[in-house]
Amino acid sequence: MSDTITAPGDAPPRVPGKPRRRRPSGRKALPYVLLVPALIAELVIHVVPMLVGAWMSLLHLTQFFIRNWTAAPYGGLTNYRVAMDVNGPVGKDLLHSFFVTVAVTVLVVAGAWLFGLAGAVLLDRPFRGRGTLRTLFLIPYALPVFTAVITWRFMFQRDTGMVNRVLSDELHVTHGHPFWLLGGNSFAALVIINVWRLWPFAFLTLTAGLQSVPVDLHEAAAIDGAGFARRLWSVTLPLLRPVNRVLLLVLFLWTFNDFNVAYILFDLPPRSADVISIHIYNASFITWNFGLGSAMSVLLLAFLLVVTLGYLGTGRLRRRHA
Repeated sequence: MSDTITAPGDAPPRVPGKPRRRRPSGRKALPYVLLVPALIAELVIHVVPMLVGAWMSLLHLTQFFIRNWTAAPYGGLTNYRVAMDVNGPVGKDLLHSFFVTVAVTVLVVAGAWLFGLAGAVLLDRPFRGRGTLRTLFLIPYALPVFTAVITWRFMFQRDTGMVNRVLSDELHVTHGHPFWLLGGNSFAALVIINVWRLWPFAFLTLTAGLQSVPVDLHEAAAIDGAGFARRLWSVTLPLLRPVNRVLLLVLFLWTFNDFNVAYILFDLPPRSADVISIHIYNASFITWNFGLGSAMSVLLLAFLLVVTLGYLGTGRLRRRHA
């Protein structure tokens, strides 16, 4: 037995003959090694094409230089000036497409969130058949985009579609059989399909968020005389604020960037449904002006980054003040 007395703040004495176990240095590097495949994939799939697109936006890359795009003449910020010139035809059409996309995004995000919140609140309390209803509500989100939009395209047909048969022949809401995929009604058709596709995601997210709301708060509010609407406004929504903050941002980015729905539904969308993703596609692959289309893509990316950072920064400031 050792006669050494250890002070309270001192390290314990080392036992002779017993080597100190050291953590292998390879285990420290293991997490970084496991991240390498994901970083390489992110670099190849996102970062490199984004940098190439930014470089292409500085070139006069038209149909004459497609075979050898590196030989396209350097134009500097010319494509950006053309795209942002609201007095010119290109800038005017791009601004119109931007406003159409903003209107679609606002309506789709609001509609998807409202339907999702209503479904999550109504199915929050247990009852017989709740699991079946939850499964049915998630079907629009689980269907492939192509299958869902093609089905809606048949439903919106003027003479044979189910929408006109129900609204005009059965309910007599509309006079005659209006066009839904042409003219001004195409905007409404685009909004309806996007809301139908995205509200199950909002429902799923808000249902998960409601699991963290304590039942005692609702019971206490009910005892104090608060009705359903009052409990929803004063108890449920404040506690769902962190979930709603992320949900609204995700819905905004998905809707603003969406290309598949409009492309499958219209092929070449009418002016009232000319969302910005389709507009950039047409500027690149229909008019064969890849430099101008790349400049529009970079402007769109910059806009989304500004909105996202501003939204996150505003939420952070609110949390600090709170």
